[in-house]
Parts: sequence; C-alpha cells; structure tokens
Amino acid sequence: MIERYARPQMKRVWSDENKFAKWLEVEIAVCEAWAELGVIPREAVPKIKLARVNLKRMEEILKETHHDMTAFLGAVSESLGNESRFIHLGLTSSDVIDTALSLQLVEAMEILSQDIKELISVLAQKAIEHKYTVMIGRTHGIHAEPTSFGLKLALWVEEMKRNRLRLTEAKRAIAVGKISGAVGTYATLSPEVEEKACAKLGLAPAPVSSQILQRDRHAQFITTLAIISSSLEKFATEIRGLQKTETREVEEPFGASQTGSSAMPHKRNPELCERICGLARLVRSYALTSMENIALWHERDISHSSTERIILPDSCLILDYSLALFTSIMRGLQIYPQRMKQNIKLTKGLVFSQRVMLALIDKGLSRQKAYELVQRNAMKAWKGNKNFLSLLKADSEVTTTLPQGELEPLFDEQYYLRYVNEIFERLGLTEAQWKEKPSIAKPSELAPRAI
Repeated sequence: MIERYARPQMKRVWSDENKFAKWLEVEIAVCEAWAELGVIPREAVPKIKLARVNLKRMEEILKETHHDMTAFLGAVSESLGNESRFIHLGLTSSDVIDTALSLQLVEAMEILSQDIKELISVLAQKAIEHKYTVMIGRTHGIHAEPTSFGLKLALWVEEMKRNRLRLTEAKRAIAVGKISGAVGTYATLSPEVEEKACAKLGLAPAPVSSQILQRDRHAQFITTLAIISSSLEKFATEIRGLQKTETREVEEPFGASQTGSSAMPHKRNPELCERICGLARLVRSYALTSMENIALWHERDISHSSTERIILPDSCLILDYSLALFTSIMRGLQIYPQRMKQNIKLTKGLVFSQRVMLALIDKGLSRQKAYELVQRNAMKAWKGNKNFLSLLKADSEVTTTLPQGELEPLFDEQYYLRYVNEIFERLGLTEAQWKEKPSIAKPSELAPRAI
C-alpha cells in the first residue's frame, strides 16, 4: 500500500538496485583503503571497481544460502576474476549493511530537506499575502480575539524551520559508517581502514561500535520524521477545522470534476488534509518501533532488522509524499477573507471584551470590578444574542467610568494587528526574500484519492 504514496526520487533511494549499489560502494571503498595500506595490490582496485551485482543471480543464490550478504557476495564475485578474494576482506555483514544504510538515509534526508524548504517557501508567500487578513483567533474552539491569517501561517513557517533544523541534527547523527569487524574490536582490520573507507563515502567513522551502529541514531532519525509528520497533521487539522460548513474560512483545493461523496453531490470534503492526518499516525507508530529497536542483546541481535526493512523506507516515503501533498494544498488553498470578517461579528462584539476591561482599569477601576462589569454585559450578550456594545452603552455603571464616546473606538479589529509587521520582520518574512515560487505538483499528480 505504501507504493501508492511513493514519489519517484524517494522510491529510487529505497529500491533494491540502490541498496545493493550502496553495499558494493562500501565494499569497493574498503578495498581501496586496504590497497592504500599495502594489504592488497593496488593494481587490483581498477578491476574491483568494475564489479557488478546481478540481482537475478543474487536471488538464485539467496534461495540456497538464506543469507542476503552471502548471496550478494556470491553474485559480485561472479562478476570478477581472481581479485574477488579481496572483496569483504576482514568485514562482517553489518560493516557493509549499516554503513550502506547510512548512505541511503543521508540521501533520503536530502530529499526531505528540500521538500521542507519548498513548503516553507509556499507558506511564507501565503503568510505575506495575508499578513493583514483579519480573522478571529480561537482558543478551546471558542472565539477569542482577532488575529490575522498571515500570522497563523507565519507560525507554521517558523515551526517548519525548526523541523528542518531537527532534520539536520538527525542527519549528523546518522551520517556515520561502521567498519570495525564482528564485535567492534577491529580484530580483522584496523581503525585506519575504517577512517579511509568512510572518508571516501562521505561519512564520519563511528567513534565506537559493536557489531552494528547503535540504534539510538536511527531512532533519532525516525522520531524526527514523526515530529515533522505531526506538524503537518497540526496544520492539516487547522485547515479541516476552518473548512467546516459553519466556519468556511478556507478550503483545500477541489477540482472542477471532483466529487466528495457518492451519496451527496454537494460535498466538498477536506480529504487531502484528512489523508495527511492519517499518515502522520502511521509515522508516529514507526517512531515507537524505532525506540524499541535500541535495546538489543549484547553486541547485537537481529530483532531490529525485520522492522527496519519496513519503518525506515516507509517513513521516508510517507513523509516525502505528505510534504509534497501539503505544499500543493497550501499552494491552491481557497481563502475567504470576507467570511473571516463575518465570523468575527458572530458574537456581536464580545471578542473586544478585554479591551473594554483594560480601558476601565485604566480609568481607575480595580481589575476585579472591571472584570465583573464587562462579564455581566458579556453574558447578557451571549445568552440573549444582543449587541455587546449596545449593552455596555446602556449600563450606567460602565458609562459613569467610560463615556459612550470612548467605548466605540475599542471595537476596532485593526487594533489587534498593529504589531503583526514587527513580528514578520523578526521572522525575516519580507516580500523581497520570498517572491520566488517553486514548482509544486498538483494533488492529483501525487496519488489517487483515498477513501
């Protein structure tokens, strides 16, 4: 099922062809290191570099050996002559598998980092466009005070910047190789071999290892992906909430021929955002498995291996897809500023209650008394569907302290946006910086619709 969400570039990273090409890359790098140290003939290296792995032949050998590394080595050896004896010299399987896996993970992270960069760009453009698009802020699902839609998106921009930094940290943790032998003692090779081979592969040698790279590194990677997925779920959930019929302040893209329900032709469901929310749950479940993989018996057991064949590629494929899908959603998001203004007025001025209370305090009332006066009128407005400002004007206890002429200016939506530009400048969200628009796939190009 994950295949339906796979995008070509990430799919290639986790293909068998790339996996075994990375295995061979590690083997060749080790041979080069041995040759530089004078252990194997330098003239053998050019021939070794011509080695190939025939996947069909590897599958045939695997049926006999039931061991993927020995099957791999058998297939590679058949592509070489006498110099095949230098392949895998002094190595254990995990020297190759774990080091090659690090190479795959680095490749995957570079794709994900670019995905995040593109999403940040689209979010930033939308934030700037709607910097002063006033809407109601909601806490506990209840109207609070006016804010701007652009400020909501600016918050998302900053969160995705943090996520990109998290991914950089995870890359630093996983961009390591391990070529230290059966239990990490270098009994059949040397730290020099590891250092030279890892340098050729663009990896740092792990300072210490057992038979494997320690799985806290991989757990950091997948938990980072889970955090990023959770951010996407948060954003998608907000869009779903704002798309509700009663709210209808935004809508995800909806094609001219698209249908929302087999039974109800009027339906325009936020199914793309719902899809992102569902997939985020799956990635978080992989994070739990990755943490359970940290505790292995002694220098190594194989209980982590079976799960990693699923959780590592799948989490990358899902997040790559989710990032691209949410970027396209934001690119085509339908935004209704007039509806936002209408919704601010639903409570007939109640959202300005704090400004009235503070004005009363400024006139000399105690906070407790000011709160009592404002709440008394607010509850009348709430229960009786009456205009809050009119009630305040009719309350002599209020107007004795705060004349009617001073009440009306307190009911100004724009007052709440007076520091928005300052916040944007603090975040570096300027039109000049974010004018470029990357090319993002449309939702229909990413995957078929899911029920």
